[in-house]
Amino acid sequence: MVVKAQAGAGSRVMAGRGWLPRAGWALGLVLTLACGGSPETSSASSSLGLPPPGDQPFLDVTAAAGLDFRHRVGDGLMDNIVESLGSGAAWFDADGDRDLDLYLMNQGWREGVSSTPRGELAGNRLFANLGDGTFEDVTETAGVGDTGYGYSAAVGDLDNDGDADLYVANCGANRLYINRGDGIFREAAAQAGVDDERCSAGATFLDADGDGSLDLYVANYLNFDPDYTLHYAPDVYPGPLAFAAEGDALYRNRGDGTFEDWTTRAGIDAVPAGRAMGVVAADFDLDGRHDVFVANDASENFLFNNLGRGVFEETGVGSGVAYGVNGEATGAMAGSVGDLDNDNLPDILVTDTSYGSLYRNSVDGLFEDLVLSSGLAAPSGQWVSWGGGFFDFDNDADVDVLLVNGDLKHPTGRPDLLLANAGDGVFETVDGGDYFGTSRLGRGGAFADFDDDGDLDVLITNLEDTPVLLRNDWPERGHWLGLRLVGTTSNRDGLGAGVTIEAAGRRWERVHHASSGYLTQSDPRLHFGLGEAELVDLLEVEWPSGSRQTFEKLEADRYYTVTEDQGIE
Repeated sequence: MVVKAQAGAGSRVMAGRGWLPRAGWALGLVLTLACGGSPETSSASSSLGLPPPGDQPFLDVTAAAGLDFRHRVGDGLMDNIVESLGSGAAWFDADGDRDLDLYLMNQGWREGVSSTPRGELAGNRLFANLGDGTFEDVTETAGVGDTGYGYSAAVGDLDNDGDADLYVANCGANRLYINRGDGIFREAAAQAGVDDERCSAGATFLDADGDGSLDLYVANYLNFDPDYTLHYAPDVYPGPLAFAAEGDALYRNRGDGTFEDWTTRAGIDAVPAGRAMGVVAADFDLDGRHDVFVANDASENFLFNNLGRGVFEETGVGSGVAYGVNGEATGAMAGSVGDLDNDNLPDILVTDTSYGSLYRNSVDGLFEDLVLSSGLAAPSGQWVSWGGGFFDFDNDADVDVLLVNGDLKHPTGRPDLLLANAGDGVFETVDGGDYFGTSRLGRGGAFADFDDDGDLDVLITNLEDTPVLLRNDWPERGHWLGLRLVGTTSNRDGLGAGVTIEAAGRRWERVHHASSGYLTQSDPRLHFGLGEAELVDLLEVEWPSGSRQTFEKLEADRYYTVTEDQGIE
């Protein structure tokens, strides 16, 4: 078996911006005192080079990795609901060298959002992975330093040309960056017809109609009115129900570089708008078509069942995923997809302002909320949980959970939580190291094996603070298998491909989807924790086109690339 080696970064001639934007004085001071927020790091003053593994299960390597970035609210006050959402990040291979690069979103001052006189803009930044665990700011050369009011980014190969394109969701005009193949991008949102100017919290790619081109779902939040102040709750600013909801949008890829608004034809606007915070597309009923789960703030969640040819039916209430465990519409942030009990059905973990929800899937298409019996409700109910989700941090073949926490309306930090799966879908808080004893205004959480050592690391974004890159150094880890799918007849990213593996008498079944969380997109590769299995007896890939490939006797602890109808390397 031939395995493709991970390419090094090679030589780059990239110039960083060399600027560090001004902190909002009020919130920055409070965070420093209340949250233990770290000061800004500077690559010029820090000696890069990652420390070796020690006694920390998850080690903060942010500064050592060269991620000299700080999120800016805009006016430093966090005094309205639009500012409270924070910003996220996306992991993807921007330059085609097989190393995962990191795109970090930012906000800064925006008219109609910020309450102070005009301030400094704060742009998004792209950090290229140098292949040794460190990163270099390549924003200016790559051309992706958008200065809109950024929330999240989605990644997909929209033109099936073999490189990753980037969609940026803003409160205001969204951006579409088309990759020309060498990590340099051109902005084409207006030309492509996807420059949505609403307040877009999230976005994800899927092949909604099965034509081999990736379509785009944009989750829109609310129509913010800065002049509205009439509210009676003892809070610092009006909540989501004070503002009208914005409708979501589905854009169909025509395959020629442009999109058409498919929202009405798809049936997405057949239900009232829901103040969307997050969206994830996955094949929940295993019928070969990606469905869409939308987490809504203070209103019922949506589950759009794909009926075929890009037409959807909303089934959230009937499926059991519309409301929280007490029958209420929670302040839901996002849904993470994973198999919590190893029955090969995709379950949904929802972070929210209450206990959260843990929707267990069943063969009849109904979901049951197990957040109480799973042990998640007690720890998550203490805080407001924003990002995080399912990931197998110790490669023991059971998905575990990260909860990224932060106060909702006050600049008060909260500790994040790491919970291990006992193997039966019951979770218990575990010690992940010193970082989990600190408090920050956490927002997004994204998982990626940035150093290609086979375990999933964590990137956490924080409001008005530096992000945190946690390298996974868990001492007792199982074996693993990583897969990169490359479609030829199917969409290039292989979204919708069914993957089956068998090892040590166990069978895993998964349908590949864009790993979208709250404001984040995680590692685009498939990751399987294998426990004690050192050999994969069978790997089978069934592509959306109907083509099927089977491989046997693969060594564990490696990344493989499977190309549709061409083989594995």
